[in-house]
Amino acid sequence: MSIFKKFMQFSAVSSMLLLAACGGGGDETASGTEGQADGGSGVVSADIGVISYNSGPGAAYGEAITNGLKLAQEEINAKGEVNINLKIEDSAGEQDQALTAAQKLINSENVTAIIGPTLSTEMNVVGPEADLSGVPIMGTSTTAEGIPQLGEYVFRNSIPEALAIPASLKKAIEAYDVKKVAILYGNDDVLTKSGFDTMKATAEEMGLEILTIETFQKGQSDYNAQLTKIKSLNPDLILASALYNEGAVIMDQARKMGIDVPFVGGNGFNSPEVINIAGDAANGLIVATPWFGEKEDPKVQDFVAKYTEKFGKAPDQFAAQSYDGLYIFAEALKNAGDSDRDAFRDALAEISNFEGILGNFSFDEEGDVVMEPTVLTIKDGKFQEFNE
Repeated sequence: MSIFKKFMQFSAVSSMLLLAACGGGGDETASGTEGQADGGSGVVSADIGVISYNSGPGAAYGEAITNGLKLAQEEINAKGEVNINLKIEDSAGEQDQALTAAQKLINSENVTAIIGPTLSTEMNVVGPEADLSGVPIMGTSTTAEGIPQLGEYVFRNSIPEALAIPASLKKAIEAYDVKKVAILYGNDDVLTKSGFDTMKATAEEMGLEILTIETFQKGQSDYNAQLTKIKSLNPDLILASALYNEGAVIMDQARKMGIDVPFVGGNGFNSPEVINIAGDAANGLIVATPWFGEKEDPKVQDFVAKYTEKFGKAPDQFAAQSYDGLYIFAEALKNAGDSDRDAFRDALAEISNFEGILGNFSFDEEGDVVMEPTVLTIKDGKFQEFNE
């Protein structure tokens, strides 16, 4: 760690001690003294902060993420090797609220590391703050380009758009002999803009003709103008980078207008909410993901059964990534031997060949993902492996 970061951490700790001396200490937690094992038992305890999109129009993402974390927490603590206390903060999908939540967690000396926030837009402001303060932070759903490059304390276990979109587009081209595409994307969100950048670059690299590029904004409800133009150009495929709310409405309106070509979606489409909102209009969507709940893997089926029993619904990609994410944190805590932030960060960076429910996972030298995505399609109202 740099001398500057050491100085910043020392200053932050000194400020907290001064506040405590004046009766202004932070929130107390149940995990005991940072860096010590519980009662001399050798069990490492740590508070893990969570910043999640738990209220607002994208709350289904946050609900899945926090559910996955809570299930993993129960299992990890029951094993007795480490003890994790989750401190969950709601960002409502807003940058300023995410930053406020991050600062609260960063300034709690018992918080070893942070999971979240949910959106890449949020991570772009939270990641540098955590890095400057020397607090390890890992996104379980942040797939935009450049997230791990925000700092040496910033990681993710979610497959970036740069891996997912080329995989799904390649499959779509092979299945449908695609020559011409239209692109539609949200131009006011880091994730959807990053997805567009990857879609455009990949289409160009694969020699596809891009007929038109159309944009929209979060919360938009009428896509008639964009879809009318796309329909008139008769593409073989539509590439759409959107969050699930807008993405589902786009597909519904497209089908009602008689547009029947397949869609390739970015990571924002990887939610059952797309099917819940769009219904049959979601059929034909192609996406790439590390998660497939129908996989014939005992770990996967055990997780699906436990999650469904506990929460009354099947897990999605976001639940699976957060579940594996907390297990990755538990592995790093165990390997570090205590909850010191720097020791944890170094142990986290060394995670390699971790066998989770998503498959074999490793971090590269920048804290980014090394693993293979699975390409899925929606058919008969559910996600299925795309083997056309």
